[in-house]
Amino acid sequence: MPQKPHTFHIPVMGTGFTIDTPLRVARYGISSVVSLVDDILIEQVRKYHSTRLKLPYVAITNKNSDPRAERIKAYLNLLDGQVKSQVEVLRNSPFQAGSQIERYFELLPESPLKDSYRSMSAMEPGPQKDQAQDALRAAVSPGSIDVNIMTKLDCDSFSNGTRLPVEFASAMAALRGFAKSSLNSAVVFSAGFNRRLYNYAAQFEDFLPSPDGQLKKKIVLKVSDYRSALVQGKFLAKLGLWVSEFRIESGLNCGGHAFATVGHLLGPVLDEFMQKRMEMSQTLGQAFIKAMEMRGRRIENLPSKAAITVQGGIGTADENRFLMHHYHLEGTGWGTPFLLVPEATNVDYSHISKMIQAKSDDVFLSDSSPLGVPFWNLRTSASEEARLDRIAKGKPGSACPKHFVALNTEFGGKPLCPASKTYIKLKLDSLAKEGHSEAAMANLRESVLAKSCLCHDLAGCTTLNYHIAKSPKPSICCGPNILSFKHIASLDEMVDHIYGRLSLTSDTERPHMFIQELKLYVEHLRGEIKILSQDLSKRPKGYVQSFRDQLLNGIEYYRSLARQILEQQRERFLADLQALSNELEKIALPG
Repeated sequence: MPQKPHTFHIPVMGTGFTIDTPLRVARYGISSVVSLVDDILIEQVRKYHSTRLKLPYVAITNKNSDPRAERIKAYLNLLDGQVKSQVEVLRNSPFQAGSQIERYFELLPESPLKDSYRSMSAMEPGPQKDQAQDALRAAVSPGSIDVNIMTKLDCDSFSNGTRLPVEFASAMAALRGFAKSSLNSAVVFSAGFNRRLYNYAAQFEDFLPSPDGQLKKKIVLKVSDYRSALVQGKFLAKLGLWVSEFRIESGLNCGGHAFATVGHLLGPVLDEFMQKRMEMSQTLGQAFIKAMEMRGRRIENLPSKAAITVQGGIGTADENRFLMHHYHLEGTGWGTPFLLVPEATNVDYSHISKMIQAKSDDVFLSDSSPLGVPFWNLRTSASEEARLDRIAKGKPGSACPKHFVALNTEFGGKPLCPASKTYIKLKLDSLAKEGHSEAAMANLRESVLAKSCLCHDLAGCTTLNYHIAKSPKPSICCGPNILSFKHIASLDEMVDHIYGRLSLTSDTERPHMFIQELKLYVEHLRGEIKILSQDLSKRPKGYVQSFRDQLLNGIEYYRSLARQILEQQRERFLADLQALSNELEKIALPG
């Protein structure tokens, strides 16, 4: 793989937290991911930055023939152009204390490039030093401006009550906007398999390799287990689409939506990728070559082998270093901690303060998402407070101003969002007629009322910071990792923390990331058993037994890993494993 300046990236967070992160960090070689869910926010932010930078701006309204794709394309082109300009300014800045180019090289991890910078800095002024500086300027490389498409968010679009053709569905239009943009970067497909979206990607030339195997637009798959990666990778390869990276994310120890597996823990999952990496590469390569032949395209060289990266709950340099070295990874993702770095992400200071002050009960895996997927939430956020206030006033639900999650067709007609006022009223009226017991009705009602308008509220911090909207109610989707970070950090400090040059965590009770994930899975299993105690038909036969067995197998794997690898934390790590193993053994299985 080509050497990137940094070994970490900033993943997508919400719809607004990383909406313009590339403008903040890409010049320093740091890659980040922009959400393409909210094209309304994207257009608002394009207008904001165009005005700030004194650039021409023409609004793209719904009267445009392809408004969502055009908004996304225009914004991504703005990011691309601005980052290129920033990099040129950086390259031409002097090598002196406080300059942009000095900051670029000081931020780098240990690498041959960092060594070259140090050698240049030690030289006496003269032609040799000038030549070394010129070589370093040429080596400056920006971080990638990547984008994220949640494949599940692929709502059909309507115009005057008429359903538009399939290519105008939300994920399809987002992909088209990226494909037609000037970016040379990657799209991250997250949240599962979308056949029509993957087939659509194969229609764009930028996703197909040049004869020498180069790709202008790359594909990254965010997955939580090996089987999902292989199935999706093979499907894409048969279309002539190459996966450039498999981005493994913990099923539960993350931020935002949590796509829990059936007990597949991160360590064993990474081990399986490591053991089967060559086999997977050969399988996907053969399918890809065959697809290229069927297309009549001659490929002299395959694209670069897929990188393997990991994200979800990483909190210390030791954890980062262990993951990189033990599993032979190309990189790691650091999300939640960057919510406390105003230089990198968009969070208002009120909510930064709330995250810093948060206790363990304030960060919870909620039923807030209209997608019906567990969602990490901050209990003290303005969004949560507003949701509870509407319920108290007898007016639950959102006005649903954006419709990005309007997928529910339970009541016929135009799809509704489960967080909307309309759906909640219809659902509660329907439940009242079904004759549930008082206890069952209370549980069902609580689940219906738990939903939040994430489309609108996850943009709240950005619209608040940029004075775009009146009285926004931000939602915060930090993961439990936020509890280990208690101070606002500069970009330099957070990068130094990642590489072990300083530590931003002072929580001596912080469990190892593998232990934290295991704890979350034990709690999740208890929740699954509670659901099944009311209705065994909601999960396949043997589901809970299989789930518990996977966790117990994972514990045995970690015991072996502790003996081989861990040193300073070994005693506590093994004690935590034993305690969680005891908890699992005591859990009574339903049926």
